[in-house]
Amino acid sequence: MDRGTDTLKSVLNDSVKQIDLRQTRRGCMQECLGCEAVNEFKYFTGDRDQVAHSLADADFCGRFCCPLTYPFTTKVTDVEGSPNELITVDRPFVCCPSGPCKCCCYQEATFSSGGEKLGSAVETCYCFVPKIKVLDADDQEKYILRPPTCCGGMCVNICAEGNPCGQKGCCKSSFRFYPADQEDINDNAAYIGKLLKRPKSLMTEVFTDADSFLLDFPEGSTAAEKGILLGSSLFLNVLFYEGGGKA
Repeated sequence: MDRGTDTLKSVLNDSVKQIDLRQTRRGCMQECLGCEAVNEFKYFTGDRDQVAHSLADADFCGRFCCPLTYPFTTKVTDVEGSPNELITVDRPFVCCPSGPCKCCCYQEATFSSGGEKLGSAVETCYCFVPKIKVLDADDQEKYILRPPTCCGGMCVNICAEGNPCGQKGCCKSSFRFYPADQEDINDNAAYIGKLLKRPKSLMTEVFTDADSFLLDFPEGSTAAEKGILLGSSLFLNVLFYEGGGKA
């Protein structure tokens, strides 16, 4: 799948196996007043090498009144001189029922680069364990995204990424990536990549809702496939880590 801008292919080239997504913290007054600020992320390969930046285009009323379902457009650009597009994420408004199960009103997002469609992500029917289906540009299923499970796949395994109460494990959680044609995704199923929400310091956790993620790409994935998974990561952040709950 040879789609996407030259910038996408350059930034997410074959040597990039992992990318670090760091959400920008809100100002002190915004934090104290609980304001719904626009999502801003910086993207790094390694600890110091920033390669991209994004700022969501969403109105205040939508963010404040519908924090789990508001529509937005996010353009991820490089940081070299005049910003050049890697990908654009479009998420339309879809009414959202509350509760731990989902059988309708599936949230979705589409991903493009240079005006070309790369793919999309959409929720599927689930009970207690969220499941996201990722499609390519031809609407063929490419990946399944879901958190690690226990109890025969009935519950999310909060200990899968380490002790959730330990100093280095607190508030750590993940979504794992599976091939769409993998028939049996059980508690111990092998996965090919993941999005890990990293733990923050206690001070950061208490006084800000800024999140930090590590995105591990599947081995041998193309720049376009990496772009789809990067867009899916922003989609997952809004669905499951923003607004104090999930869609």
